[in-house]
Amino acid sequence: MTAPMMMPRTDVFAALADPTRRWMIRRLANGAVMTPTRFAAELPISRQAVSKHLAVLEASKLVRAKEEGRENHYQLEIEPLQQAEEWIREIEQIWDRRLAALGRFLEENP
Repeated sequence: MTAPMMMPRTDVFAALADPTRRWMIRRLANGAVMTPTRFAAELPISRQAVSKHLAVLEASKLVRAKEEGRENHYQLEIEPLQQAEEWIREIEQIWDRRLAALGRFLEENP
C-alpha cells in the first residue's frame, strides 16, 4: 500500500467551483496583475462582488495581493493549483489501475 495521498486544501476546490473565480484565475494565469477595478471593468458584476470573489481566492491562497497606492494588485499563486493537480492525477492513476484490472478480469473471464 502506498503512503496516504496529500489532499490539497479543500477550500481551493471550493474557490474553483465558482465560474467567475475560475475566469479570474484564467485571467491571472497569463501573468497579468489585476486590480478589483480592472476586474470589475471586464466582468458583468460590481466592484464589491469582485472584491468578495478575490477575498475567497486570497483565503484559499490562489492569489496574493500587493498594496500599491489605494488599490490592491492581485497575482496568481500557482502552488495550490499544482497541489490540486497532483491530487487529481493520483486519483486518475488509481482509476486507471482499477480499469486495467477490470479489463484483465473480463479478458480472462469471458
